[in-house]
Amino acid sequence: MGGAGHSCGASLRWTGETVPTRACPRPARISAMPKSSAAARARKIKLILFDVDGVLTDGKIWIFPARGGSQSGAQPSVLERPAQHAGQGGCGPLTASGIEAKGFHAHDGTAFSLARLAGIKTGIVTKRVSETVALRARDLKMDHVYQGIQDKASALAQILEKDGIAAAEAAFVGDDVIDLPAMRKCGLAIAVKNARPEVKAEAHWATSHAGGEGAARDAIEYILKAQGKWKQAVEEYISERS
Repeated sequence: MGGAGHSCGASLRWTGETVPTRACPRPARISAMPKSSAAARARKIKLILFDVDGVLTDGKIWIFPARGGSQSGAQPSVLERPAQHAGQGGCGPLTASGIEAKGFHAHDGTAFSLARLAGIKTGIVTKRVSETVALRARDLKMDHVYQGIQDKASALAQILEKDGIAAAEAAFVGDDVIDLPAMRKCGLAIAVKNARPEVKAEAHWATSHAGGEGAARDAIEYILKAQGKWKQAVEEYISERS
């Protein structure tokens, strides 16, 4: 009589006859919960929020010395004037010691217009405070402008509550670790091409252009195409300027 410790699927020889053994059952596989693709997430988006430095700009910050103090009768800065649209409350005054300048890409500016035509709200949430950013946001008619923000996740929550939008309907575009808390709570997290590795690792999608070189255009175009709104928005944009 052979030993009892035979392996599954082998044959056992017994009194000269071969007796097939029962095959071992395969272990049950638990299917993983399907993860929504970036395109599926993009189809739900109603709001796109952006960091500024490294996303709408290339990350460089230019600071020039201010020419003396404010003159009597001078017009107040954009940051000192009352808010003209929702979200402006995050801004603060520009320091008298220097003037901060940033560069923005024209393609991104067009993208904000296209988003507005498609019914998508836009905004910025940034750690720094800059009059240049306030001017750019006003020119592009952004819905939300939050400057001087350390906790971007809390700012995101405030905006969602104000607009009555679910987290799954919001996208956040970032480049550095300070953006991660907000990116983790939104429906579509987008990293720009020049984002830090930690940010890219947690993003649902990444742009093909770097910050300040058309990254915002990539993000908005991706979302509008996913929603089937791109061509109509482009035609309306052209028609408005014809």
